[in-house]
Amino acid sequence: METKKLGRQTVRFSDPPAIVGCGSVAGSKEGRGPLGHCFDLTSRDDRFHQESWEKAETTMQKKALSFALNKAGLTTEQLDYVLAGDLLNQCIATSYSMRTQEIPFFGLYGACSTMAEGLSLGAMLIDGGFASYTAALTSSHFCSAERQYRNPLEYGGQKPPTAQWTTTGAGAVILSRKGEGPFVTHVTTGKIVDKGITDANNMGAAMAPAAYDTIQIHLQETGRTPDFYDCIVTGDLGQLGQEIVREFFREDGIELGQRYADCGVLLFDPNAQDVHAGASGCGCSAIVLAGYLLQQMAAKKYRHILFCGTGALHSPLSMMQGESIPGICHAVAISRRKEQEHE
Repeated sequence: METKKLGRQTVRFSDPPAIVGCGSVAGSKEGRGPLGHCFDLTSRDDRFHQESWEKAETTMQKKALSFALNKAGLTTEQLDYVLAGDLLNQCIATSYSMRTQEIPFFGLYGACSTMAEGLSLGAMLIDGGFASYTAALTSSHFCSAERQYRNPLEYGGQKPPTAQWTTTGAGAVILSRKGEGPFVTHVTTGKIVDKGITDANNMGAAMAPAAYDTIQIHLQETGRTPDFYDCIVTGDLGQLGQEIVREFFREDGIELGQRYADCGVLLFDPNAQDVHAGASGCGCSAIVLAGYLLQQMAAKKYRHILFCGTGALHSPLSMMQGESIPGICHAVAISRRKEQEHE
């Protein structure tokens, strides 16, 4: 059997799955940011008319998936699998969003890399002949994350400049065996990179080495250079993490320039919105991809995107035990045309 692997970590799909629908739901702060006009729904009520922040997150997921299915012209019955997760313990926002959907479901925990992980596995299922339609779905909520990971909201603890603002948002992307594109052409699965960072208020520094490692491996195994891509975008490293990645590549003699961006930097206006180093959370890269980047591809502003979801794989318990923060990054190459048509 002909292998689809390029090296140890990268897969090139023989029949690249098409992205046929996407949905994005955002909170009020995200709606006031520079990308607010791109989302399918922004709500002034961050509870989304629910009794708790956690139930609000479940509601966001349902709405994001509904938007994506409507754009794809599909029903839930036509989905072969949903691959989804969130930041909460046992991924409760996701499991409760799925409990009435009656769709075969894989629950994922990739922290803020979950959208890239879901796209990777969904594309593999389709290209492997195991599915015709898959959905990648994820969410985060500022208040539910603060309640779990940091101080109670009422405490009002001060954060250092390296801290990031957890995104209130949910994103969904539908992949199909057939479609007009854009297409997921390659996936580079990341490996754990842990440089010993223990500060939960400096997750950009904890995740940046993993982002550098995966992007470097992707370029090496595909034989591409950064200028092949119109946009290389990391998940949610924020200002500090983004600069660390730039510096790593400068040490290799590579200047990423304007083609490199970070979802955590794109989502908010740092001058008008108090978000410290930028945005974070599963919903950050999910809504930037579904609400902005794929729109740019549809408008023919981008031909090729390397979407690199980054995640900090820690928990409240591991932080209390003084553990370091392992980082992960999965890279998904998205092109307007199937690869064999332009290479």
